[in-house]
Amino acid sequence: MQGLKRKIVYVTFYELIAVAITTTGLALLSGQGASHAGVAAVASSAIAVFWNLAYNSAFEWWEARQTVKGRGIRRRIAHAAGFEAGLVVMLVPLFAWWLDVSLWHAFVLDLGLITFFLVYTFVFNLVFDRFFGLPASAQAQPQMG
Repeated sequence: MQGLKRKIVYVTFYELIAVAITTTGLALLSGQGASHAGVAAVASSAIAVFWNLAYNSAFEWWEARQTVKGRGIRRRIAHAAGFEAGLVVMLVPLFAWWLDVSLWHAFVLDLGLITFFLVYTFVFNLVFDRFFGLPASAQAQPQMG
């Protein structure tokens, strides 16, 4: 599976799992109820969906231009870390506002989620690529002649 269809399937599975985990994590870490935390989780999911599409498109554009093909451990770590860093910049202010805490407190609350999502993103991508195959950008080109 390639192209837009791959991206839509990826984002759908990734975010459904992420909303459930984020709701639970935010409720536990903030002391807020699940319904209040759920609003932040759904909002963060919507932001993450758009970020996911933009980030993965940019990453695959960059990846397609690399001489070394495939997705080794270093490339997977770079992919997951870059994705999560972008989310931190966007979501910590949202959590601070919604949970009515300082940016620092929101960042501290988010540390558990950040750590979880670094691992989750890495594992999810590994499982997704094994189940659906590598995207065209990571596949070796057939040798001519």
